[in-house]
Amino acid sequence: MSEGTILVIEDDADIRELLRFNLEKEGFTPLESGDGDRGLAMAREHCPDCILLDLMLPGMDGLEICRRLAASSETRDIPILILTARGEEMDRVVGLSLGADDYVVKPFSVRELMLRVRAVLRRRRRPESGAVDGHGIHLDPHAHIVTVQGEEVPLTATEFRLLEDLMRHAGIVRTREQLLERVWGYAFEGYARTVDTHMRRLRAKLGEQQKYLETVRGVGYRFNSTQKAEE
Repeated sequence: MSEGTILVIEDDADIRELLRFNLEKEGFTPLESGDGDRGLAMAREHCPDCILLDLMLPGMDGLEICRRLAASSETRDIPILILTARGEEMDRVVGLSLGADDYVVKPFSVRELMLRVRAVLRRRRRPESGAVDGHGIHLDPHAHIVTVQGEEVPLTATEFRLLEDLMRHAGIVRTREQLLERVWGYAFEGYARTVDTHMRRLRAKLGEQQKYLETVRGVGYRFNSTQKAEE
């Protein structure tokens, strides 16, 4: 029985072969595309459990693929792991802001990559709890909907989990390491910036209510559980 379908969008044939071999070894069903346009079409057609996405692609680039997948209700919940070269830091930040869940730097550890794929799938399949409310924000994990002052706010899957964790621990400071473990499913050193990038994106979408997502300097973040947020 397959552990899940993983779409690899990567123009380097050697890397695709490496990923295909290891994904099959781990029990996954790999799909492959060597260019961006076909990769986007395959993502829409198959709705895979996860996408491994290179940024530098012939045809449509990886950032545009992220943008288009995030814009569609049918594909915005598909987890995306960006495969990126070490010198493309700004592209990594942009990719995360467009809805990608994570990034892996080339040359990457295949073992670490497989762990991240499994972490993504565990998050997707984890049991859901009841709805949670606070300061005009309503989060319903069953419908996967967030409303702010009665208006629906479209969040990516990672932004949704991040807000959910903070709201379910209202009043408690959540360290970046705790958020990486809970929201992303791992706690590798050096990836705290991933949390910060998603937090900036989440705050922008919450509008006025973003004031209830507090930064605790040197520690992490907290959802303010009191009636008034500090100005």
